[in-house]
Order: sequence, then C-alpha cells, then structure tokens
Amino acid sequence: MVSAATWIRYVVSKLEYSASVGWKNYKGGQITDRELGDTIWKNFFQGKLTFMHFNKGEEMAPTLGAQGGTLLVRKIPWVDPTKVFVGDVVVLKDPVKSDDYLVRRLAAVEGYEMVSTDEKDEPFVLEKDQCWVLADNENVKPKQEAKDSRTFGPVSLTDIVGRAIYCLRTAVDHGPVNNSHFSVQKDSPVLEVELDVDEMARSHKA
Repeated sequence: MVSAATWIRYVVSKLEYSASVGWKNYKGGQITDRELGDTIWKNFFQGKLTFMHFNKGEEMAPTLGAQGGTLLVRKIPWVDPTKVFVGDVVVLKDPVKSDDYLVRRLAAVEGYEMVSTDEKDEPFVLEKDQCWVLADNENVKPKQEAKDSRTFGPVSLTDIVGRAIYCLRTAVDHGPVNNSHFSVQKDSPVLEVELDVDEMARSHKA
C-alpha cells in the first residue's frame, strides 16, 4: 500500500515531468504557447514517468547481470546537472549508432578534470553540458569492449533519456539499481507507484 506522503511526492514529480515535457516541446517549436497548457495536463493525466528497456551485453555486469536485464527507466526529458548525478546508471543515445541506446554509469559531469592513466593522454576539463560515462564491468577491455567514454569520449547531457531505477535479471533475481544517494531519494516515490515486477517479467527477453 502506497502511503499518502509517497503519493504527494509522486504527484509533484509527475507535475514537474509534465511541465518539462511541455516546455521542451514549446522551446523546440513543436507546440505553440496556446497548446502548452493542454500538453502539460495531458502528460500529467495520461503519461507515465517510466518506461521499460531491455539491456543486453555484459558491459554493465554485475550491476545489470552478465546476460543483460529488463530495466525500469525513469524518463528525464530535460537533462542538466540538477537532474542526473555522478554515480547514476543512465540510458543514453549511442554516440556511434544514433538509433541505438546504451546503458552506462555517469562518472563525471561538466567542470570535472579528466586525467588518463595513459601518460600520453593530456588532461582536460569537461565543458558545459558534457559528461563522461563508463561501463561497470572491470573485466572488459577498456578501449576495445567497454564501449564507453574511453572509446568515444565525452557525450552531451542531452543524449541522456532516463535513469535506470530497477533491474530484472531473471524472474527471481531483481531489485533497485544502485544509483547516487540524491537520485535514490528522488526516484523512490516513482518506484513505489509505477513498479510492476510481473509486467517486467512478462516482457523480459532472457
């Protein structure tokens, strides 16, 4: 049973999300100022704050399982350093294949100085709206198999579409994703209201 306090936090989160979607569409010229209010309320009453995404590959093991897993992802329509935090597991557009998505851990954001273990690489500072993402699996080769920022460099924060908040590896092996403390607090009411393990198990591909 979801408590009243949790429902209130969820409703606030949903209103913030609906406003972000509406504002993003307005700024992008997809809707007019007259349509803005209708778009916000439509998303508030009809939209969900999460979607399911199947992640395959071993790059994020053991966090997401060696064979991948079905993820419950919180949508983030307008990404900036106040919406995602270092330590979060994020879903982002693949910088190499724009039609695909990657799941990686956010390791650094704008303003961070990046220093390589390879002395031939010069240190550099991440610029505004840039971030650095890494695979969790320490057993994969960094520049050959990890398929992360060590291969393709910094990525734009705007390429992030959501944060993974729950992972189902198998029908009996599932649980919350280990994200930053800030995000765990932000996502807890969304997880309580929208998590449906049975639905995730039905859509699981493993």
